[in-house]
Parts: sequence; C-alpha cells; structure tokens
Amino acid sequence: MRTATLLALASLVALAGCQTMTADNPPRATAGLKPTKGNKTTGEINFEQVGDKVRVTAQVIHLKPDSVHGFHIHEVGDCSSGDGMSAKGHFNPYGKPHGEGAERHAGDLPSLKADAKGRAKLSVDLDIVTITPGPASIVGRGVIVHADPDDYKTQPTGNAGARLACGVIQAQ
Repeated sequence: MRTATLLALASLVALAGCQTMTADNPPRATAGLKPTKGNKTTGEINFEQVGDKVRVTAQVIHLKPDSVHGFHIHEVGDCSSGDGMSAKGHFNPYGKPHGEGAERHAGDLPSLKADAKGRAKLSVDLDIVTITPGPASIVGRGVIVHADPDDYKTQPTGNAGARLACGVIQAQ
C-alpha cells in the first residue's frame, strides 16, 4: 500500500511539471513582419491551434493602397537576406500543387487585401498546418508578404512577385 501511494504521489508531482494544452491554453505562435530592403511593409501575424485547425490573424501595414498581395508560409524561418529569399520556397510538406481550396499546399494563405490606407487584416482557419510538432508544423517557418496578387495557378509560386516583408513563426 505504501509503495502504491508513493508511486501515485510521484506521478502527480511529475504531471504537475508538464505543460498541458487545453481549450484555455491552446498552442500559439506569432511572427513579426519586417520589411525587406527598400520596402516599408510591417505587421504582426498570430497563430492559434483550435482543434484540428490553425486560426491565423494578420495585421499588415504600409502596403500600396487598394492593392492585393500574395501571402505565404515559406520553408525556412530565415529573413537574413535583404530580399527575403533566404526563407526559400513555399512550405509544402505533402507535395501538393499551389492553388486555392482543396487544391492548395500548406504554404498557401489567402491573399491580403489592402484598404485605401494600405492596411490589411486577415482572419482564416487553416486545416492543413499545425502549431504542434509534426510534418505540417509551421513553427520555425517563414512568412512572406509579396508585392503582387497570387494567381493561385502558377507553379510553385503563384507568380506573386517580390517579397515585401518577412517574418519567422515562433512558438509562444
């Protein structure tokens, strides 16, 4: 009996040190967008695991007024090159084609639509990425805002043009 009590107590102490993921404490990540060389675009992107989806909320400023911009998760969380190319290509762990809806890969995000003041907001739930560990985890990846709209057809980039801003997705 004493051994069973000690084992139960040791288990409780061990569990007390574990971080739990509950509805009150879902996994979260964030990325601060910094402009690439010669650009002014900045912003903040938040990611929250909501069941089997990731809720993405973005606020981006200093875009061309009334414009549309490609917005993607990229393979590498590296914004060290002045042009954002160090983030490499789109994040695509399952080798899917670039596109919209069911025909998209993990790096495809909806385009950002800037208002008359050059500000864009986005809120979307994604079902093909996670914040939790695994092949579809976005933690440690890059996020890029492009100069042009994504055509959702051209492989593998969407023909979205130059990279205006880059950020690294970091777990919170």
